[in-house]
Amino acid sequence: MIRVDNISKRYGDFLVLDKVSLSIAKGAKVVICGPSGSGKSTLIRCMNYLAPHDTGVVSIDGVEPKNRRSCEAVRREVGMVFQNFNLFPHLTILENCILAPMMARKLTRAQATERAYQYLKRVHISEQADKYPTQLSGGQQQRVAIARALCMEPKVMLFDEPTSALDPEMVGEVLDVMVELAGDGMTMVCVTHEMAFARKVADQIVFMDKGQIVEVAPPEQFFTAATSPRAKTFLSQLQH
Repeated sequence: MIRVDNISKRYGDFLVLDKVSLSIAKGAKVVICGPSGSGKSTLIRCMNYLAPHDTGVVSIDGVEPKNRRSCEAVRREVGMVFQNFNLFPHLTILENCILAPMMARKLTRAQATERAYQYLKRVHISEQADKYPTQLSGGQQQRVAIARALCMEPKVMLFDEPTSALDPEMVGEVLDVMVELAGDGMTMVCVTHEMAFARKVADQIVFMDKGQIVEVAPPEQFFTAATSPRAKTFLSQLQH
């Protein structure tokens, strides 16, 4: 479903990604972890073409965009959930969810509304449809952001540290929704520091450091028998 082949990315003189390659199968649940500044968020943004890579290839479902139009077409198939919700504050929850399907998928308002309620129910927040984002808690806003992404019915869902901006007591409600989505067979890639979630949900753990993928392993192997010294150090620090 996602193929990243030898991509590199610089910001000025800083090499953020250094010849990174990764293949993610349809229906896979992949967690990308590692220390701050290791390139995790940049990698996931390259998968959605929000951060254009300098060299290498990124393809989604066999399609590698060649220009802006084809890039936008592929991006419509990739849902993205950010750290800070990015909801439109002047629109209601329902309006936030129907805007993109109407504009990008050409759904009628009635069709988009029906779909929006379907996914708002999916994330257990349909009763808040007529409220504005500022009237909701952080955890509720992030669940709306997930529903909004799902309303495009993407082939892939990307999560960029979706709980990092939340108060600790709100983290669980967002992770519970993500666990449910994983159980539905959705192709998911998640950058997160929530290691209990990673161990429970992921098919593969991708560990990054200094712009490179250092280790890729199933969760049990990664957490109990990591092979790279850098991953072992990272895991030992989590236990303190």
